[in-house]
Amino acid sequence: MSTALTRRSARHPGRSWLRRAPLAALFVTTGTLHFVTPEPFVSIVPESLPAPLALVYASGVAEMAGGLGLLSRRTARPAGWWLIATLLAIFPANIGMALNPERHPSIPEALLWLRLPLQVVLIVWIHRVAVRGPRGVGSARRR
Repeated sequence: MSTALTRRSARHPGRSWLRRAPLAALFVTTGTLHFVTPEPFVSIVPESLPAPLALVYASGVAEMAGGLGLLSRRTARPAGWWLIATLLAIFPANIGMALNPERHPSIPEALLWLRLPLQVVLIVWIHRVAVRGPRGVGSARRR
């Protein structure tokens, strides 16, 4: 037996698009910022990695592609996995920011640490709305 929300989502598949749209906007916007103002992103690339600007552009493309992929029901699931992989790939940069607050004096240290659990929240959000989708839609729930 499915929940009322699941039944409504199954009858109105456009509602699942509405659940993915805010994430799509977030990732397209942040991905675009990698090109408009790359300097803050370059500053967080770990020093051990080569070509920081190229990596910033690559991560910007990855975020925009994943965000755009969320907009179509057909591509939402692979786009969700893509964005989760992207967030995991950039996680070391966020750890580096938190461990080296002196390199980012314009950002309060507490916010540098807050980025770490925020990544987890984003991954869970992506998984719920893009990878897993509405519970019970397309399959019967087992008891």
